Amino acid sequence: MDKCNSIFIPDKEKLAEAYEKRKPVLSAVLFGIENQLKSILKLASKPTYKSRVKSFPSYYKKILRVKPESMGKQDLPVITDLIGIRVICAFLEDIAEVEKQIVANFNIVEIERKGASRTFSEFGYESVHVLIKIPEKLTAASEVAAKIPDGLVCEIQIRTILQDAWAEVEHELVYKSEFSPFDLPLRRKLASMNASLTLADIIFQEIRDYQNKLNKEMDFRRSLFYEQADTLSRKEISESMKNENVPVFENRNSSLPYVHGTIDDMILEAIHAHNTGELEKAVGIYTMIITAQPQPNNIVLSVILKHRGMARFSQNKYKESLDDFLQSVEKDPKNFRSLYYIGIVYSIQGDDDKAIDYFSRSLEINEYQSHVYYRRALSKYRKCDFKAASDDLSKAQNLGLDNEDCKKLGEILSAKKELSM
Repeated sequence: MDKCNSIFIPDKEKLAEAYEKRKPVLSAVLFGIENQLKSILKLASKPTYKSRVKSFPSYYKKILRVKPESMGKQDLPVITDLIGIRVICAFLEDIAEVEKQIVANFNIVEIERKGASRTFSEFGYESVHVLIKIPEKLTAASEVAAKIPDGLVCEIQIRTILQDAWAEVEHELVYKSEFSPFDLPLRRKLASMNASLTLADIIFQEIRDYQNKLNKEMDFRRSLFYEQADTLSRKEISESMKNENVPVFENRNSSLPYVHGTIDDMILEAIHAHNTGELEKAVGIYTMIITAQPQPNNIVLSVILKHRGMARFSQNKYKESLDDFLQSVEKDPKNFRSLYYIGIVYSIQGDDDKAIDYFSRSLEINEYQSHVYYRRALSKYRKCDFKAASDDLSKAQNLGLDNEDCKKLGEILSAKKELSM
């Protein structure tokens, strides 16, 4: 028997008819999986999604090339990427997290890491491809299940923005145009572009890691600042609290794992020193940045002055910290946190009129600050404006602030209200 005569070639017209017949249910299944993905994937940076049912010309071309096992066994032979979704992430770290969450929520058939074995001199896109079974809830209706081809899977591709950009360009230059770059200079150019995009992804991730470390240090330092400010104010609502109850700074680790030299490095070192109780060191570094030549721009100076003010506040140097916060607002009038901190210092110094004014100015810029409403409520309480204090306290609690200080102030305001009735 002639071997060539044993090759099965599908009838293109019948295949096209079967494709068009099943396309609506394929689209519906794809839509359902995409919605499920959007509901379960939780990332700090929101991903974007692309989905598609493979076009018939592309489908038929691949059928002839890969010859799937179901060829000739059903009217629409199944290929792994008949339906597909692309999840496009901002950072490299997101890829592993997306894969982890998909594995936890879907029935996995296969995971393939495209491009992982290539050397630096080769070109080609990188991507994680996850094949999943169609979720049972999407096939629960018998009329839907009957129209889904046997063995249908959905391919979910996970890439960064830059990986996706490279894949799209490569598809046009190499795959779609049936062009194969055998010329060595062209191959080198393509490899160079691929390497540049890969390096850019790595650099973006390094910057992201740096920002995450800086944000953690800043969040910790800010919480210490608020804790000290709250401690100094609690005597107004509880006589058992004393001004001497200032936070104890834990020296977690004074060694720094990063290179010195840039302003970012100096800021991170200063915030770390602040968080570990090395306040003089922190103030010294902030001062070096402020007095450096050439000076940073006003936005940066505003931030640094705010940080130095917080360090001086932790040293109980309220006059110096107030001067820093006021200068911070001069450099950037929209720095709502510095306006808030000015209000805190005035409040601690007993000047509630000025405190209320600066709290209000901060809220005019950002009205979603629960702590500012609470502190303005405390200042209004001191001025015996109990109704206005109650209104501000309610706003603070509506924004999610419901700590013990809020509850105590609320109890006092309720008692004042009862006495006035």
